[in-house]
Amino acid sequence: MAKWVYCFGDGKAEGGAEMRNLLGGKGANLAEMSSLGLPVPPGFTITTEVCNWHHANNSAYPPELKDEVEAGLATIEKILGAGFGDANNPLLVSVRSGARASMPGMMDTVLNLGLNDRTVLGLGKSSGDERFAYDSYRRFIQMYSNVVLDVGHHYFEEALELKKEDLGVHMDTDLKADDWRAIVAQYKKIVEKRTGKPFPQEPREQLWGAVGAVFNSWMNQRAITYRRLHAIPESWGTAVNVQAMVFGNMGEDCATGVAFTRDPSTGANLFYGEYLVNAQGEDVVAGIRTPQHLTVQGKLAQKSDAPAMEEVMPEVFGQLDAIRHKLEAHYRDMQDIEFTVQRGKLYMLQTRNGKRTAKAALKIAVDMVRDGLIDKKEAVARIVPASLDQLLHPTLDPKATRKVIAKGLPASPGAASGKIVFTADEAEKQARAGEKVILVRRETSPEDIHGMNAAQGILTSTGGMTSHAAVVARGMGKPCIAGAGDVRIDGAAGTLSVRGTVVKTGEFLTLDGTTGEIMLGVVPTVQPELSGDFAELMAWADEFRTLGIRANAETPTDAGQARKFGAEGIGLCRTEHMFFEGERIVAVREMILADDEKARRIALGKIQPMQRQDFVALFEIMAGLPVTIRLLDPPLHEFLPKTQADMEQVAKDIGVSVTEIEARANKLHEFNPMLGHRGVRLGISYPEIYEMQARAIFEAVAEVQKKHGKTVIPEIMIPLVATRKELDLMKAVIDQVASEVGQLSGEKLEYLVGTMIELPRAALRAGDIAGSAEFFSFGTNDLTQTTFGLSRDDSASFLEKYQQRGIFEHDPFASLDIEGVGELIEIACERGRKARPGLKLGICGEHGGDPASVFFCHKAGLDYVSCSPYRVPIARLAAAQAALGGPLKTE
Repeated sequence: MAKWVYCFGDGKAEGGAEMRNLLGGKGANLAEMSSLGLPVPPGFTITTEVCNWHHANNSAYPPELKDEVEAGLATIEKILGAGFGDANNPLLVSVRSGARASMPGMMDTVLNLGLNDRTVLGLGKSSGDERFAYDSYRRFIQMYSNVVLDVGHHYFEEALELKKEDLGVHMDTDLKADDWRAIVAQYKKIVEKRTGKPFPQEPREQLWGAVGAVFNSWMNQRAITYRRLHAIPESWGTAVNVQAMVFGNMGEDCATGVAFTRDPSTGANLFYGEYLVNAQGEDVVAGIRTPQHLTVQGKLAQKSDAPAMEEVMPEVFGQLDAIRHKLEAHYRDMQDIEFTVQRGKLYMLQTRNGKRTAKAALKIAVDMVRDGLIDKKEAVARIVPASLDQLLHPTLDPKATRKVIAKGLPASPGAASGKIVFTADEAEKQARAGEKVILVRRETSPEDIHGMNAAQGILTSTGGMTSHAAVVARGMGKPCIAGAGDVRIDGAAGTLSVRGTVVKTGEFLTLDGTTGEIMLGVVPTVQPELSGDFAELMAWADEFRTLGIRANAETPTDAGQARKFGAEGIGLCRTEHMFFEGERIVAVREMILADDEKARRIALGKIQPMQRQDFVALFEIMAGLPVTIRLLDPPLHEFLPKTQADMEQVAKDIGVSVTEIEARANKLHEFNPMLGHRGVRLGISYPEIYEMQARAIFEAVAEVQKKHGKTVIPEIMIPLVATRKELDLMKAVIDQVASEVGQLSGEKLEYLVGTMIELPRAALRAGDIAGSAEFFSFGTNDLTQTTFGLSRDDSASFLEKYQQRGIFEHDPFASLDIEGVGELIEIACERGRKARPGLKLGICGEHGGDPASVFFCHKAGLDYVSCSPYRVPIARLAAAQAALGGPLKTE
């Protein structure tokens, strides 16, 4: 018989960290901490299997669950000597979600459950503090009504603010017991008015309402969005944790806080966190009050006047610091912990592997190897490859002029500029239109997740380093400044103001999430470098990977950047990208408008020396590393002018009439150019084009070999081949040119001729094509288009719906379709190598920088992947993890 409920507390637990899939991350770690003898309030976990059962059975529950929950409540009652619903000595509980992957703030929580008109009196007596009891009751009514009864929390906030105005006070802590009693009565009236029913008084009714709400929140929109962004399957479900309440809001000897065992922004081995005296946990993470620092060092670093916990509660802080070290040694990773101090006694409410920036992840991993906590393999396996993207893009130029208007807390590092917007919806709308935006909010909430994802950076005027905005931004790798108290935000008016400076919607701000500085306008940036911990961990990755990593590059700038990031050659040089600059495009258009081969050759003769110099530059930068050069691929009409003004200018430049240009453009126009006269088909029709390009390549090889005395072996790639005959015809042209250049230069020319596999027919006929091809490079962008019959330029409008409906798990243009496109690649690899055992295999589509696609390429036996220069380190790390058996799941 299935077991649905697992208990923990009093130094014992029915589960542990190894049961994460069943108990969720929070439940597994609460059980683990209990077994370690840490001070954990007792409770029980309802498993993730119940969540799936609940959703599959029309919101019902397994028949045995009720009795198991009752047994769990009885265990808590026995440990604490309190009764659930007891009017004299009431047991109160929290009800929290707990998926196996951390999803901060995405699902619902209810605190202080079990309070009603009778038990609130008992809580007042047992605590000796009637004010605390009614403050807890009003918090419970507001939270339960919002989460379970769907009554907007703003109704309660408005009532509370009006009451404070009537009393002439500003802070919640200024309200007395009678004030809270009156507010509770008002809150209950709001509930009855909004729901048509009185607020539920029966504790067990409250409990099951909260349990159902937490399970249902697994399917709320913000949780669905978060799962999509972080590739968390719906089938995982969430557990529910029911745990005895401990109170950080009983008075000045009470507190609540959130901490990290190391700095989550930098990775420094410093205790890092925040706390609030006389508060509940939601006050810290919601950003409603700006919290205080745990340590004196943290307080001084942020120039705060508020006393640190280390000063206010030195004994409790010492216990917490000891637990910090114990947890880190046990889990062998940086921990994110939540705690409460109730009347001087410390309780641990949660531990989990902490979300961190990429910079921090690298430092923590490298430091832990040095300290002997983990080995190099584990360090490489635990870094999320895609997170490196945070470190591979420009940061603010230190020499640039900055007009700083305010400063907040540096909640998530990095730099971003953009137009300011004040709502998540507007951020998403503007981003879809191609704008870079900064999301500005008083504080963010889980409902803002879609806008935070769309924005370049996030700015809040309240909240601390562990607020919702800070934690989510760090997880996304976006710059965030929180707690910018000098900033006044008027979302309705669309303005942000700081001491007389007003910035309106659509105007530009720059955020430096590393310093907390907020600047007017756009500040220039500088390029990143691989050094320090980054370089060390990448060197370890290179020790383990077997897959080669190349870059897609055709300019000296991109090629140089690729080398800096560790590329081992160029896997795709798109020669058509070299045709658009200055005089080149004029000569290309002359060639296209030519009436015969002779005229085309005259125009091509103007392009050849330019192409040769391009190849010389690439060969010199790559210094003997392989360079794969794709001959002209796009249809010719792409090089012709589109507007009337452009046509008139081209006519003037070339000395032809506008009518001739229009006629040629009309003749070249294709209904479906993706499947038209392009790639090898151009070479078949106009072999002089490929002949010119081959000559430019071989002349560049001869020049570089003479100059540097080092052999250069270009790999010449014929695109869009569907038959071996096409490749044979073009290979003959290339071989002839190589022979001519070799004789004229006196240089021995070595080279490979291969093809890009981007058509399903080519993949299926790979055995035949490999008879002539010396290498295959899979063009997965076009192979995906031709396999699915999708255009990557036009399908974005409906692909998101396909993902939402579960038709596609991922965008197939972002992450390789393993089942379809992947099978074609595997077929081509098998048949190609059967025909030519030494056949070199690689991919050069955008998938080459996608970690999941890199894992597939390793498994399929490819020799290399090629990607954009800025994704080279990501591919290097993903290839290492593939060789080690996959990434290490740290959550």
